[in-house]
Amino acid sequence: MAAERLNAIVSQLSPSKSGLSTITQKNPDDVVITLAIRTPLAKGFKGAFKDTQLDYLVYSLLTKVIQKSNIDPQMVEDICLGNVNDAKAAYMVRAAALAAGFPNNTAASSVNRFCSSGLKATQDIANQISLGNIDCGIAIGAELMSAASPDPQPFHEEILNRSKDAADCMQLMGQTSENVGKDFDISRESQDRFAAESYQRAERAQKAGWFDDEIVPIATTVKDPKTGQEVRVTASKDEGPRWGTTYESLSKIRPAFPDYGDRSTGGNSSQVTDGAAALLLMKRSTALAMKQPILAKYVGATVTGLAPRIMGIGPSLAIPKLLGKYNISLADVDVIELNEAFASMAVYCVERLGIDTAKMNVRGGAIALGHPLGATGTRQVVTGLSECRRQRKRVLLTSMCIGTGQGMAGLFVNEVL
Repeated sequence: MAAERLNAIVSQLSPSKSGLSTITQKNPDDVVITLAIRTPLAKGFKGAFKDTQLDYLVYSLLTKVIQKSNIDPQMVEDICLGNVNDAKAAYMVRAAALAAGFPNNTAASSVNRFCSSGLKATQDIANQISLGNIDCGIAIGAELMSAASPDPQPFHEEILNRSKDAADCMQLMGQTSENVGKDFDISRESQDRFAAESYQRAERAQKAGWFDDEIVPIATTVKDPKTGQEVRVTASKDEGPRWGTTYESLSKIRPAFPDYGDRSTGGNSSQVTDGAAALLLMKRSTALAMKQPILAKYVGATVTGLAPRIMGIGPSLAIPKLLGKYNISLADVDVIELNEAFASMAVYCVERLGIDTAKMNVRGGAIALGHPLGATGTRQVVTGLSECRRQRKRVLLTSMCIGTGQGMAGLFVNEVL
């Protein structure tokens, strides 16, 4: 261990050949991921989790974390939940953790940066570990879109009057998608073709069993809306992929936001979905001492802002910012998970950044799988690392746009080759 630390210090003092060689080095103080799992993604309002409460979903997944990792719960010092729609998320994650078997001295909190909340939770735990504040923690993202609250009330009149950008923060997400489509001439056809590919990739992945090592089954209760009868079910498979989806079938769907444009539809936009994902993080030295399997290294994450009315193009700004911090390029990245909030923003980001689509959303994205807001940031890491393992590739990049005009990106190195 002392030799590894000395080599790491020497390498930091010596000029490196490339940023890639730097981020792939192994150091005892690295923040690593030792477990990455998720629930199935269920259709909002009609799927397996439509009658499930947030606290129960979080509790169920935390229970699976303990079971799958065999970690002593006493070793977990903090749990951070990314969630958007539930004002009581902090209460729920704390109670869920205690019920799952974590002791009183395991702390818990929640964070909300809209669609990046899961990645923000990951960054929060990783930063605490990196600073030496804790040695081990869990990042979890969870969202029950079935229980989402109505749109927020308008801002104070003075705020609305002082800044058009501030007022634009109230724009509906579908409206911002139409803005992107019109401002950057992203055609309906290009959006539908992108969406069809997402569905077809998800179908191939599902049929091939590629999701199997990501998903843990969750037992829950579903209520019949007509009779009120409750039935116990076990969710074990993503419900979003629509097998047989084609460009032709998508091109027949009516626009979803006709007041703002005619390019975004229910077929080329992300699905309303319920689900959760979790990452177990710790120092590399801690993982080795505890004999925990090291799946990946957390490299870093960053966030940026932009005009709220075109919030969807956030990844086109966040990705270059993150790659620049680590002196690498897109050519150094092996697998990319870009959140498909809308096909409009995904097509724009692909074209703007010159992304090789062969390595982006290999298993489909949010258009086919769904977008449980608070969970997406962690779900992308779970899926991306699984795909890295399947391909025996190393560098994973995740990114998403964020409501009110932001973008976030995260960088990871797979170590299961």
